[in-house]
Amino acid sequence: MKPRRHAYNAAAVSLACAVSLAGLLSCDRDDSSVPAPPAAANEEVGTSAAASDMPVPGVSAARILFGQSAAFSGPASELGRNMRLGIEAAFDEANSSGGVHGRRLQLVSHDDAYEPEAAIANTFHLIEEDQVFALIGAVGTPTSRSATPVAAQAGVPYIAPFTGAEFLRDPEWDNVLNLRASYYQETEEMVARLTEDLGVTRIAVLYQDDSFGRAGYRGVRLALDRRAMQPVSIGLYPRNTTAVKTALLDLRRGEPEAVIMIGAYQPVAALIRWARHVGMDPAFLTVSFVGSNALAEELGAAGEGVYVTQVVPFPTDDALPVVGSYLRALAAYDPEAEPGFVSFEGYLAGRLAVAGVAGCGAEVTRDCFLGSLRGSDVIDIDGFELRYGDADNQGSDAVFLTRIGADGRYRPAAALDHGSAPGR
Repeated sequence: MKPRRHAYNAAAVSLACAVSLAGLLSCDRDDSSVPAPPAAANEEVGTSAAASDMPVPGVSAARILFGQSAAFSGPASELGRNMRLGIEAAFDEANSSGGVHGRRLQLVSHDDAYEPEAAIANTFHLIEEDQVFALIGAVGTPTSRSATPVAAQAGVPYIAPFTGAEFLRDPEWDNVLNLRASYYQETEEMVARLTEDLGVTRIAVLYQDDSFGRAGYRGVRLALDRRAMQPVSIGLYPRNTTAVKTALLDLRRGEPEAVIMIGAYQPVAALIRWARHVGMDPAFLTVSFVGSNALAEELGAAGEGVYVTQVVPFPTDDALPVVGSYLRALAAYDPEAEPGFVSFEGYLAGRLAVAGVAGCGAEVTRDCFLGSLRGSDVIDIDGFELRYGDADNQGSDAVFLTRIGADGRYRPAAALDHGSAPGR
């Protein structure tokens, strides 16, 4: 299904950013605070079928409708497209076997171009006009930061967003279920590997100047603080741009041995290419949000030696049962699609939704959906295990290290090697 662009009223969204929902919304203008989970949101709106004679939104005898607001245009578009691809492959897999308790799962997607105001408008549209059962596979921290209060106030499940932002791990968000490890865990792995494997002491940070970038930057700072270290230099760039030359100049001043990058694939690739061009050759590392396939394609030959932390297993290692399931589902849904980390995460998100619906039996409600996932000891997706609890809304803590080879392809990396160090 192709995404539909939602034509929203900019003035109304600006007003919503300022005053709606009791001041809960944020449009990412200031990251000094994060949105607080609304108290007892579900009890106010009554999401349980037992609490109301009204039908459950998005649920009919034939189907269950999920909604997605993500980037399908702009510098982060490959992330949205691949998350959608993976989710739809998982839904198609379930539907091909008769659906879940006789119901087909369907996804409707809207483009927010990785902008918070559009994410708010899309979320209202998905909930109020499309009447979706749950939201799935949002892409990004600034967009999730703005959309989650809307979903929480409406009592709508918000599952498997493509972001490792720490604020979403607050267990008070009783409508939020994260699938992936956090940015704090990814950046801790990077700093651990740099210091322990390579003995690197001069680490710089590039980050996108918004809530996503600051979330990753805080993770790096915490990891460095634990080792009594500080960044030797810092570079920033504006979201949805490739304006990284000033950031490169700032980074060079610190003469770093390694640069940890918190950004989207186009600006990250632009900075690496420029750095290689001017003879700056530290180890480059970036987090999973970058979009691995898109980054490697953008970099071409300049990508050799770049490290990316991942939060899902290697997507072509079909020795793992879950990878085999993903590859079969992807090939059945879109034979031309190239396997990748992002669509694999989307597939796992779709499988998580399938598990939640299956756990409810014939009577599907939002409370039951969330409860069946939170109440499971282990959600085993063909060997990929997710664990939730009353005070834990993050299913996986796994972080995997990968490296781009000379052929532009990713390979698993158990540790950093000296070939990625300066002057390699």
